[in-house]
Amino acid sequence: MKATQKLHDLGQSIWLDNITRDLLTSGTLKRYIDDLSVTGLTSNPTIFDQAIKNSASYDGAIRQKLAEGKTGEPLFFELALDDLQRAADLFRPIHRQTNGVDGWVSLEVSPLLAHDTASTLAAAKDLHTRAAIPNLFIKIPGTKEGLPAIEEATFAGVPINVTLLFSREHYVAAAEAFLRGIERRIAAGLNPDVASVASVFVSRWDVAVVDKVPHALRGKLGIAIAKRTYKAYRSLLDSPRWQRLYNAGARPQRLLWASTGTKDPEASDVLYIKALAAPFTVNTMPEQTLQALADHGDLGGILQADGGDAEEVLKEFAKAGVDIETLAARLQDEGAASFVKSWNELMEVIASKSADLAKVA
Repeated sequence: MKATQKLHDLGQSIWLDNITRDLLTSGTLKRYIDDLSVTGLTSNPTIFDQAIKNSASYDGAIRQKLAEGKTGEPLFFELALDDLQRAADLFRPIHRQTNGVDGWVSLEVSPLLAHDTASTLAAAKDLHTRAAIPNLFIKIPGTKEGLPAIEEATFAGVPINVTLLFSREHYVAAAEAFLRGIERRIAAGLNPDVASVASVFVSRWDVAVVDKVPHALRGKLGIAIAKRTYKAYRSLLDSPRWQRLYNAGARPQRLLWASTGTKDPEASDVLYIKALAAPFTVNTMPEQTLQALADHGDLGGILQADGGDAEEVLKEFAKAGVDIETLAARLQDEGAASFVKSWNELMEVIASKSADLAKVA
C-alpha cells in the first residue's frame, strides 16, 4: 500500500498545492485522485503566476476573453475560475461522499487587499457569488485586518480558507473569528454548517533560522510550531464552546498544514509529511512532495494531541536567540509581501501575453 493511501486511511486529507491547465487537460490531476488519494487542492498567486507564465495553454482563453473586453485582474479571475471549476468537478464526488468535509479547491482574494478589511470582505463575497462552485474555499489571509473579514464572511455563509497563519497565536485568532461568525449565524437563526480550514505555514520557519541556530536544530522549528498549534486545535475541539456549536449543527474548522515542501537539501523530502501525520487535519503538498511520498515515503507515529515535545524543542530555540513571537509576525508580513510580489508579476504576465496575443489576432 502506498504511503499516500496509508496517510489518507489515518484520517489526514491529502491536498495538492498546485493547479495548472496542463495538470487538468493531461489527466494528471485525475490520476492523483485515483492513485495517490488526493482529495482537494489549493492555489495562490505564485502558483497561477508560474502556470500562466510558463505555458501556452492559456493563450486561447486569454485571446477569447480579450475579445469579450476582459483585461487585467478580471481576466485573470475568469482564467482561474475556469481552472478551479474543472478541478472542483473532479473533486465533486468526494465532496458529496464526505458531506462537504473534503473535496475542496481554493482561490485567494487579491493579495493587495491583505490589510484592507472592507475590500477583502467585498472581494470574498463577490468571488463566492460569481464562482457558484459549492466546493470552493475563498482564501483570506489571517492578518489583523483579515480577521474581521473572516468573521463577517463566515457569518455570510462563505466557506473560507484562512491563509498565512504561522503560529499558535495566529491560528487561535483565526479560529476565534470563525467561531464568532458561526455563533452569530446560530443567534440569527441561520444554518451554522459553514466549512472552513485554517492554514498554518510550516517550512518557512526553518528557512528563516537555518543560518542562525546550531546544526542540531535544523529542520525542527516548523514542526515544533505545528505541534504546539495542533495542541491548541485539539483543545479547542474539546472545549464546551465548540461542542455547543457542534450540537447546534456546526462543523469544525479543520487545521491545514501548508508550506510542507522541504527546502533544506540535507533533509528528507518528506520531512514535514512524516512529522505531521494527524487525523482530522489536511496536508496540502507541492507536487514534488506528493510524488516523493508515493514513491518512497513512510509514516511514523501519529501526532500527539498534547503537542509532544514541542515546548522542549522551542525552549532550545529560545536559548539560541530565536524570538518566536517576533519571527511569527515577520513571517506573516513577508508572506503577504511575497504574494503581493507574485500578484504584481502575474498581472504583468497577463498584460504582456494580452498585448502579444492582440498583435497576432
